Amino acid sequence: MSWEKFKKIVSSFYFIAALIFLVWLSFFDGNDFYSQYMLHQKNKQLEAEKAFYLENIQLLEKQRQEFQRDEEVLEKIAREKYQMSLPKEEVYVVE
Repeated sequence: MSWEKFKKIVSSFYFIAALIFLVWLSFFDGNDFYSQYMLHQKNKQLEAEKAFYLENIQLLEKQRQEFQRDEEVLEKIAREKYQMSLPKEEVYVVE
């Protein structure tokens, strides 16, 4: 391809319009490269949070099943964690 032919293509209206359009989409549009990168990072963070919460849900579901099966475990947790007591019973917290 000769230099004159290349110059003619580069200086054509359609080439310049397409180049301006690509620059606009790449840097100034609402979906530019930086915005896409930030959305990707946010998506990774949300996926990590989702995995964390799903793991916690499984743990809590396991604990709930244990409480439903064994009343002694439920009473132990109620007394230790929430400092509940039976009527006419005194509770002393020793640290």
